[in-house]
Amino acid sequence: MDDVTPLLTAVDRLADRLRTLPQSRLRAGAAAEGLALARELSLRAQRLEDPGAAPLTVPDAGTFVVADQVAVAGHDLAHALERAPGGVGDGGSGRTAEELAAAVALVEEAAARCGV
Repeated sequence: MDDVTPLLTAVDRLADRLRTLPQSRLRAGAAAEGLALARELSLRAQRLEDPGAAPLTVPDAGTFVVADQVAVAGHDLAHALERAPGGVGDGGSGRTAEELAAAVALVEEAAARCGV
């Protein structure tokens, strides 16, 4: 993979689907799944951007915000992967290409658990 398009596509698709879910489905677990995904994506981005720093946690800002949290965290990770030394923006090292593929799989698995 030579760019982060697959990650951006997966993240944006999931965020759009979460935005369309009724409150009952969000409260039945989709919002919790989305928040867990946003936290993991954010953690991965922070590790790339500042490996020695203590990571910050995405807050639980409520059921109706989770789609935006997924989108922002996913875009942050995509940006971090592009800017990492030898990152996908430079043609990609094996490590960042693997991280990109793992992130896409993580988003797709979360979408499946959300039922979207």
